[in-house]
Amino acid sequence: MGADARPVGVRVGGGGRGAVGPRTSSRALQPPLPPLSFLFLLLVAAPGVRAAGYETCPVVHPGMLNVHLVAHTHDDVGWLKTVDQYFYGIQNDVQHAGVQYILDSVISSLLVEPTRRFIYVEIAFFSRWWHQQTNATQEVVRDLVRQGRLEFANGGWVMNDEAATHYGAIIDQMTLGLRFLENTFGKDGRPRVAWHIDPFGHSREQASLFAQMGFDGFFFGRLDYQDKSVRKEKQQMEQVWRASASLEPPVADLFTSVLPNNYNPPDKLCWDTLCADKPFVEDPRSPEYNAKELVDYFLQLATAQGRYYRTNHTIMTMGSDFQYENANMWFKNLDRLIQLVNAQQANGSRVNVLYSTPACYLWELNKANLTWSVKQDDFFPYADGPHKFWTGYFSSRPALKRYERLSYNFLQVCNQLEALAGPAANVGPYGSGDSAPLNEAMAVLQHHDAVSGTSRQHVANDYARQLAAGWGPCEVLLSNALARLSGSKGDFTYCRDLNISVCPLSQTAKSFQVTIYNPLGRKVDWMVRLPVSEHIFDVRDPNDTIVPSDVVIAPSSDISELLFSASVPALGFSVYSVTQVPGRSSHAHNRHPRSQKSWSRVLAIQNEYLRARFDPDTGLLVELENLDQNLLLPVRQAFYWYNASVGNNLSTQASGAYIFRPDRQEPLIVSHWAQTRVVKTPLVQEVHQNFSAWCSQVVRLYPGQRHLELEWTVGPIPVGDGWGKEIISRFDTVLETKGLFYTDSNGREILERRRDYRPTWKLNQTEPVAGNYYPVNSRIYIRDGKLQLTVLTDRSQGGSSLKDGSVELMVHRRLLKDDGRGVGEPLLEEGSGVWVRGRHLVLLDKAQTAATGHRLQAEKELLAPQVVLAPGGGAPYHPGVTPRKQFSGLRRELPPSVHLLTLARWDRTTLLLRLEHQFAVGEGSGNLSSPVTLDLRDLFSTFTITYLQETTLAANQLRASASRLKWTPDTGGGLPRELGVVREVWECWPGPG
Repeated sequence: MGADARPVGVRVGGGGRGAVGPRTSSRALQPPLPPLSFLFLLLVAAPGVRAAGYETCPVVHPGMLNVHLVAHTHDDVGWLKTVDQYFYGIQNDVQHAGVQYILDSVISSLLVEPTRRFIYVEIAFFSRWWHQQTNATQEVVRDLVRQGRLEFANGGWVMNDEAATHYGAIIDQMTLGLRFLENTFGKDGRPRVAWHIDPFGHSREQASLFAQMGFDGFFFGRLDYQDKSVRKEKQQMEQVWRASASLEPPVADLFTSVLPNNYNPPDKLCWDTLCADKPFVEDPRSPEYNAKELVDYFLQLATAQGRYYRTNHTIMTMGSDFQYENANMWFKNLDRLIQLVNAQQANGSRVNVLYSTPACYLWELNKANLTWSVKQDDFFPYADGPHKFWTGYFSSRPALKRYERLSYNFLQVCNQLEALAGPAANVGPYGSGDSAPLNEAMAVLQHHDAVSGTSRQHVANDYARQLAAGWGPCEVLLSNALARLSGSKGDFTYCRDLNISVCPLSQTAKSFQVTIYNPLGRKVDWMVRLPVSEHIFDVRDPNDTIVPSDVVIAPSSDISELLFSASVPALGFSVYSVTQVPGRSSHAHNRHPRSQKSWSRVLAIQNEYLRARFDPDTGLLVELENLDQNLLLPVRQAFYWYNASVGNNLSTQASGAYIFRPDRQEPLIVSHWAQTRVVKTPLVQEVHQNFSAWCSQVVRLYPGQRHLELEWTVGPIPVGDGWGKEIISRFDTVLETKGLFYTDSNGREILERRRDYRPTWKLNQTEPVAGNYYPVNSRIYIRDGKLQLTVLTDRSQGGSSLKDGSVELMVHRRLLKDDGRGVGEPLLEEGSGVWVRGRHLVLLDKAQTAATGHRLQAEKELLAPQVVLAPGGGAPYHPGVTPRKQFSGLRRELPPSVHLLTLARWDRTTLLLRLEHQFAVGEGSGNLSSPVTLDLRDLFSTFTITYLQETTLAANQLRASASRLKWTPDTGGGLPRELGVVREVWECWPGPG
């Protein structure tokens, strides 16, 4: 069926395997989207019409400058204190903040005066507070929401970071928060605007996601100081952000407004217990009388601010971090401000001030019917002054960043098995399984001080604690689901420390079973590595056929690892049996290997697709060859470090958790040579490189692998010389890249970067290294006209190309000074975070078809198979029913270009399904970027879809009835070119029934 076909109703029938009724239909996944007229009908509303959700907005004065006062609090979900400490108001000696008291006080103050309004954002806090309230208080709050006096902005569980977050995790956390609002307040609680006032730079993909979630506009506070200066001068503080080159406008268009004062009140106008500004004193007999002075000051301030914006409306944020614990102080003074300023209208003043909200301010802008300039790049990197680039947090706390990415992987496995196994996953022989705790913990980790690595150490520890606590109920759920789907109740074990080769069951048992679950919509072949004792093992596949295996001992340790390749069906599992061969101990490969350079001048590893050559004298990688495509590229890889600046005569700015500022431009090499050891078996070829006591790497090739794997280990970083250090892995090539390189946007779009350049203003570059760093969520690449070198990451990192033909990624940082942005402690990474292991996957391809490799491999990296062990010999789940050792949740594989983004249980009879086309227009080889028609009829093996409704991206609105405000973009000449392309994320969720 064509792309303009609407999916018709189908309903989920649990466990059915019969044919689907005639009311099912297929849905084409293709960019560009359906014809424009069809999209307008679904997604936009004409300006000048009273749009849904704006009925409660206050009356304005058309002939005056209307100053919209937005009363708000910004409540970090962890930063200097943990989430619980902030909510309950504990450790106020660290920071005075108690969110429960803020909400108590705000609700009470709103009831005093009907014109007062307030917005709230962080649903992680609000939902907790809500569940502690009486029914009577809840009804009062519902009335306030219904009247528009308490309004929610953004509506995510947290206000997520935009640099270190993956788009899948962003969607999940937004869905969690918006679902709470929908369930609690209905359409009255649905936010109309996105509100990212504190994140440290803004990604284009974030804007695209917000647009596809149905938001009418986007407000943020932080942007580069040079950019802001230019925008104020050109009256471009507000414009349309065209956030995708692949989605047909206006699907990813989002009206974007830069707030005038970050998110703080104007100077002299902060009336909180945390502030020291003078309150209004109206009694002229008092020696403290200041009412006239404050009114005159406000009128001047409003007029000056209004010059930077294009309409007769301007916005002022009245609040800041954890303010309004005594809301009466704020509201009492705002009441007086409004009364006294508006009284000046009788004397000829043309300023009208009112309580408002971001949505109501946006509504007035929309009614102005102006044509708005268009932005097509992003807002990275962010600097708040010369030498002050916020590019360090792209890499801060790499262990936490990896744990978050691993937890995303595990949560998707948990969600999928909960959907495939049904209620048996939640209540079964292993107890009560639940995906909610990990879902909420992952949502918390998206906060802009969590995965960003910019919290205090004890808070980072608490974030990790929340993730660990969330894994437990998911492991129970997995056990229940695997037992139900396999028909065998094994004693399942989850080895969380496989990255350091620790798994007690595999290391002690003489026989065990390995269940490998594949969360992708296509079959995968996966090399399983398990720590074992020094013995010979037989490995049998689900058909009881012996498969090739090897036991390898790492040259740097005495740990033996069993290797075997597993074939796992789409959205399913395979069970392999491992048995120790009696009486035979292992002659494991390379227990005491010697340096190959002592007996050979050729140091190389290869498989059928790739060959990597190393300098036999230095042990460094020097050449990569794609044998399949006959491509050869000299590539030199080594580790370097930047000494972290502690300030100098140009600026006192030091490198810290947020800020990256090297002491000098050229990094220092860790070592000019590496001690090398080689491991070669039929199942793996490895070069082990030891650069120093704190830096090593294994360069690895498996059979059939089209990328070179570099597994690096860094730490503890030595700081005894008095210098903090920022460690990079750098790849130097002969590619003529002309100052260009490419990075992903939240793991989805690809954006072109140019060294020492910004697309929308002339850059005065004060930091040639840090000012060229960009967030790398999943990949960075360089290319010339023929070849492309791509590096995939296993977590978010900062990266750049500081010289033509070069790519660098920051893998770890340990610092001795705070950077003065509020954390108040240096980034020393105590505990397990001092020692980090990670992987870079390197691909060499033809430039025109390189996306085929990096798109599909990045998908496999993000959603890797989950390995579960059991001793074997479990009891049957159903007596008399033979267990099965292989299972697929799909009756047919998804095409390579279609990614299963979400399969999760929504409620008892409803599932949430998201599918996306993962190739950009023109990307890849063959027809990978072409439209795909996907038939959902009997696609899944454990349930039947019997009714289907298509929703917006966050699943809180039916797409057929969703509408957004329409804006008129200025698409004339002089705009920067499109910098990246993406696909629409399309999703549906079966309706209740």
